[in-house]
This record gives sequence, C-alpha cells and structure tokens, in this order.
Amino acid sequence: MKLTTLGKIAGALAVTIALAGCVDMTEEVNVTSDTNAKTTMTMTMGADIYSMLKAADSASQEGATTSEKFCSKPGEQLTENKDGSATCVATQEGAFADLVFQEGDSKPVFTTVSPGVVKVAVPTAGMAGSLGGGSSDASASQDPQGQAMMQQMFANHFLTIRISGKAITDSNMTISDDKTSAEIKIPFTDLFNGTAKLPDELYAVVSTN
Repeated sequence: MKLTTLGKIAGALAVTIALAGCVDMTEEVNVTSDTNAKTTMTMTMGADIYSMLKAADSASQEGATTSEKFCSKPGEQLTENKDGSATCVATQEGAFADLVFQEGDSKPVFTTVSPGVVKVAVPTAGMAGSLGGGSSDASASQDPQGQAMMQQMFANHFLTIRISGKAITDSNMTISDDKTSAEIKIPFTDLFNGTAKLPDELYAVVSTN
C-alpha cells in the first residue's frame, strides 16, 4: 500500500494535461502461522502514467536528488508490459515483528487472539492523508484544477486491501465464498476527496489451525 508513491504520481500529474491513466493497487497480508505472514503489494500502472513516472525518475537522477526510483527496492519486481504499462510486485515474508511497512499510521497490526487465531487490523485514519491535501507530495490536491485532474485519472481504479489465511472467522470486510480471504476495494477518488466511508480499522480474524 505505498500511498507515498501515489503522492509522487499526483505531484507529477499536477503539471500535465489530463490523461487516460490507470493505477490499481492491491495489498495482501497472508497469515501463514500464528507468528508469521507474507505480504504482497501489487501496483498496476497504465502506459501514460508509467511513462511520466519514468521521466520523473530520470529527471531526479540527472538532478542528483534523493528521490527514489519507482519499484527499485529489494523485494520489488518490475514488469514492463508490451503495451507500455507496468506492474510492480513487492513481497516479504517473516515474523510479524520483522515485516516492514511504509504506510505509517495505516500499517497492519497483528494481535494473537488465542493459540492459532490471529487478528490483522489496518487502521484507516491515515489512509487519505498521503493522497489528500495533508501531503506535500500530493501537490495537485492543493488547487481545484489539479484535484479535478486527479479525479479524472484515478476514476474507476481502486486500492484493494486483502487479508487471507487458512480460514477467516470474522471480518468487517467482504469474506470470500471459500472463507480463506476478506477484502475491500476502495475507490482512489474517494481517498483523494476525503469521502471514503471507512471504519476506524479494517480487520479480519484468521484461524491458522
């Protein structure tokens, strides 16, 4: 759930005309035992936005700034598709305490409910902060024209949060038919304009037995 990356994209878009862009992001937390989990973040980016982000990365390198190149950290795998779009997949696996998240207040919290039962909760208070006016990166949201442009570009695209495991016993998200996962799809436009109606936390209780 690299919302700071979306903030960087939004900032780049602030100086461009509206494009038919595409960004979808899925963050999955798969509880593999009562002590360990695997996380997978997948970001799919349309050709127009990806070409702009590559140009921004190149400009940052030429200017010798400290800006991070998109999808270049350990554990991240970039696939450039034939149509010009790109997919970045970042995975990590290990003990709950060893997992590294960059979502700030929105990082998952693991709680052992009982032996073999783990609750995974994702606080929602900080989700819009990295996409809305509270972030200096998301400069496009500071003026009506920039915000309207972002609304157009991110319309019909989503942030999906999914918690999975051997069995989901309780959740305030949508539980799959086979009861092995629970997820929610949040429109990016709702995060940008602050209208996402979310509980204080998104959670799922996972049985690992």
